[in-house]
Amino acid sequence: MRVIDNIKVWGEPLENAVSQAVTCSQYGDVLGVALMADHHKGYSQPIGGVVAYRNMISPSGVGYDIACGNKAVRTNLMWDDISHGIAKMMDEINRVVSFGVGRNNPTPIDHELFDDTSWKLFDTIEPKLEQKLKTLARNQLGTVGSGNHFVDIFVEEATGKVWIANHFGSRGFGHKVASGFLNLAAGREFSGKAPGESMDQPPTLFDLGSEMGDMYWKAMTLAGRYAYAGRDYVIEQVLDILGARSEYAVHNHHNFAWKEEHFGEETVVVRKGATPLSPGQLGFVGGSMGDISVIVEGIHSDENTESFRSTVHGAGRIMSRTQAAGKMNYKLRTRMGGEISEEQMQQAIRAYGVELRGAGTDESPFVYKKLQDVLHAHASTLKVNHILRPVGVAMAGGNEFDPYKD
Repeated sequence: MRVIDNIKVWGEPLENAVSQAVTCSQYGDVLGVALMADHHKGYSQPIGGVVAYRNMISPSGVGYDIACGNKAVRTNLMWDDISHGIAKMMDEINRVVSFGVGRNNPTPIDHELFDDTSWKLFDTIEPKLEQKLKTLARNQLGTVGSGNHFVDIFVEEATGKVWIANHFGSRGFGHKVASGFLNLAAGREFSGKAPGESMDQPPTLFDLGSEMGDMYWKAMTLAGRYAYAGRDYVIEQVLDILGARSEYAVHNHHNFAWKEEHFGEETVVVRKGATPLSPGQLGFVGGSMGDISVIVEGIHSDENTESFRSTVHGAGRIMSRTQAAGKMNYKLRTRMGGEISEEQMQQAIRAYGVELRGAGTDESPFVYKKLQDVLHAHASTLKVNHILRPVGVAMAGGNEFDPYKD
């Protein structure tokens, strides 16, 4: 860990992300800012960025994919039980689970969260907004989306046990909550069209004790429950496809704000693409489709304290989507001019032994750091409990644009 302009930085510093972190430190009542080793530039707050505020919350810091996260489950199966049928299993996952842009679940799910009284706050903002958002949320509950969102099958290297995991967030509902409150903060209507905003704009902030801050906190919390319900549903779908049961589960999220005590002060910690990891707390951290993923546990250490008890949420990108896959032509739904070819990606995935469904070259192993490298930067803050090797990866197709990804 090093300190740059009062920002605590793990891993190799990226100048544009450090610059964003410095900007975050200069707005609002900030206790401190940290960058995890997978950090890179994001919207308003860097991805892999952690900002601890005193009695303030930042909807731009939390971002558009509220409570994006991972659920990982160790099943009762061994790799030898399913290795011969992995191709058919991945075909079935790709058929049953809804991936892609703005998709609705073909079988809308009812859930107790739709009875939560927090939904009523939306009608205090705008007439009939509750029903509009609830309909969107019902239709998309249990859909995965695109971007870096996935459903994977893993083998634990030490035991041969089969694990499954997923990664996605609050879908269209979370996106509408984020854009709506950012609109309100700028004096626009909740459902108004937001203008193109700069990646480098200062954080949008609400006083947590204000009416707006309280409403956003409740809406963010509801979107968090929604994200968890979606990941639970998809995991059950995959368990059913595999004919498996869950023996052990780890479920965690990022892109959120938490009320926590740090350095003797009550704070609101906004983590964008950073995983909370207090001593004893577990988290799933995913690598690329051609790399390991891990279950980590926080440990007691000075560095863990300095990180505001946070760690990476993935390996971190080293190549932008446009650089890897080329510029998207949205009319033709195709990309052109990328540095990574489909053939290169498929060759790398076959060599690693992964059965792949979907995905584009912008999600290939070439665009990510090695997970072990970023974990090494946090070696004083965590221990690795389980090392998982992907054997099946399902994602949306490479030519999809999804406004609801993180």
